[in-house]
Amino acid sequence: MLAAAAFTAASAVPLTAFAQSAPAAAGSVDMDKLLEPGPLEEQVEGAEDAPITVVEYASMTCSHCAHFHKETFPAIKENYIDTGKVRFILREFPFDPRAAAAFMLARCAPEGKYFAMVDVLFKQQQSWAFVENARPPLENIAKLAGFTQESFQTCLTNQKLLDDINSIRERASAEFGVNATPTFFINGKKYSGALTVDQMSAIFDDLL
Repeated sequence: MLAAAAFTAASAVPLTAFAQSAPAAAGSVDMDKLLEPGPLEEQVEGAEDAPITVVEYASMTCSHCAHFHKETFPAIKENYIDTGKVRFILREFPFDPRAAAAFMLARCAPEGKYFAMVDVLFKQQQSWAFVENARPPLENIAKLAGFTQESFQTCLTNQKLLDDINSIRERASAEFGVNATPTFFINGKKYSGALTVDQMSAIFDDLL
């Protein structure tokens, strides 16, 4: 069962290196194809009509993803998302059962709390992602989000939800060449690695 596999120690996760300067795009994809609906509702922050659309593929056990969401994303949200310049979509790309379990909990969180749950899971990543038994810390995080022990277990044994999350990862790999996290598509152009505020701002400013 997923619930058992998710709590064993995670194996090494392929991580991309930090870019040292504003990066050149590593290829591009068709935006219409990229934005085709998947099996799960898109998790989006920002205005529907924003001139820039960012799609991030992340893994919850990826330390570079956690770094991005803790160090870069708050400034990007304040300066670009909240001001109507950027529409940001987060998509699941779990590298291991534990990462999938964390995404499942975010999907099971009360409506409108997906990003809040992701934020807490990334901020507390060290407490659950790399320990021998992830169940107690994940249960504690889930309880703070309003889960009961029963709803926690029900979420983590929802095979359809797991299959849908895995299908998002599989499509990203097969159709868009995603093989590491975080990977960003900014108006269809591909960038890999945990971009800094300055790097991402430079990319955005060139598009505005």
